[in-house]
Amino acid sequence: MKFKFFCPRWGNEHVSWDSFCQRVQDEGYDGVEYGIPNEVDVKELDEAWTNFDKFGLDAIPQHYGTYDSDFSKHYENYGGWLDMVKPYKALKIDSQTGKDYFSFEQNKKLVERAAEHTNATGVEVYHETHRNKFTFAAHITFDYLQRIPELRITLDASHWVNVAESFLEDQQAALELAIARTEHIHARVGYPEGPQVPDPAAPEWNEALQHHLGWWDKIVERKQSENAELVTITPEFGPYPYMVHLPYSQKPISDQWANNVYMMKLLKERYSKL
Repeated sequence: MKFKFFCPRWGNEHVSWDSFCQRVQDEGYDGVEYGIPNEVDVKELDEAWTNFDKFGLDAIPQHYGTYDSDFSKHYENYGGWLDMVKPYKALKIDSQTGKDYFSFEQNKKLVERAAEHTNATGVEVYHETHRNKFTFAAHITFDYLQRIPELRITLDASHWVNVAESFLEDQQAALELAIARTEHIHARVGYPEGPQVPDPAAPEWNEALQHHLGWWDKIVERKQSENAELVTITPEFGPYPYMVHLPYSQKPISDQWANNVYMMKLLKERYSKL
């Protein structure tokens, strides 16, 4: 079973694509997860994919920016984003989908729109567990997973830990079903009062890290039992405001890039014998 690790473009938007992809390659990542705004110059996309090809990197486009509260506009704009990325080669798509206040039927229509994209392109769309989206909490996502058997997710458990103010000890059924339906991992470590610990290497955050490692291990074990060929992981520690800044000086409390490289190397070593 092969593992591929993806570097988030998030937090590095100020760096040229050439310099960024060179650094991604040098660190040992296999690809880039690229959060693409709904309104973006096609020249930016062309430049990104030119550099992915140049440096031999796979791409995971990430949807995040459909915010319309009017469902008809939301549906149209979500579909527009999927159509925009259709010409660009992708290993899979990570989608922050819908809204927490849309009805089940409305969010289901968005899941069905994503399935249409998959049917047309062959590129799977996985719906990320994320605050503010339809997957914002473990118990809510549990209901969707039960009612939509074909639904597959990107698991970012850091959001659920934050929403539930716990390590989800009392929601084992929801976690088990989520683990069974996960096809991409966002390896960020959350804690009950926030979606991102300041530094995953710091000993004071080891309890939070161990909870997340346990969930990721179960996904990997499931994949291994299924004889899967590939597991994809994006270490996704983010910049401000996920990365808390020190008061007054506005200096970040730790290094975003270093946190993600640490997580990648930790997981590479952990799963190196599989």
